[in-house]
Amino acid sequence: MIIRTALAVAAASLLGACASSPMMKSFDQSALPPAVQVPAGHKVFWETVGVGDITYECRAKANAAGQFEWVFAGPDAKLNAHGGTQVGKYYGPPATWEGMDGVKVTGKQLAVAPGGTGNIPMQLVQANPASGNGTLTGTTYIQRVNTQGGVAPADACGAGNMGAKQIVKYQAGYIFWRAA
Repeated sequence: MIIRTALAVAAASLLGACASSPMMKSFDQSALPPAVQVPAGHKVFWETVGVGDITYECRAKANAAGQFEWVFAGPDAKLNAHGGTQVGKYYGPPATWEGMDGVKVTGKQLAVAPGGTGNIPMQLVQANPASGNGTLTGTTYIQRVNTQGGVAPADACGAGNMGAKQIVKYQAGYIFWRAA
């Protein structure tokens, strides 16, 4: 009887964990701009929420002598399941998504679309092959959606503070896709 009860509790715990897993959630991209939609023939396998920081650096503007701008220097975020449990991380450069099992994916930005006033843009990334066998193996595309914050600082950027860095808070959904 004790073994049977223990097995029942273990099975219930496992089912509860699966039900809250980010892999179980399906993402509907029909409301997204076409530029950041994943092509047909792919399916969602992981849905996360990135919460963290984006670092910007004050640099001379390319091909514009005497002008300066805040330039994206890199992200540092936790990837969380919808319940808030950390399931990975996102950092760079280069932009790297990493599962808790250590498997990493980088990629090439294909498109962006406005994320709304005060928010970084939505994004579609074509993934490079994963660094190992695990959570992110087989990733074909990564979408950044539902962005909040993360835009370049409003503070002045000029010769007097060239090289200065500022950190900005942001949050975004990261949706991972594989070939169907």
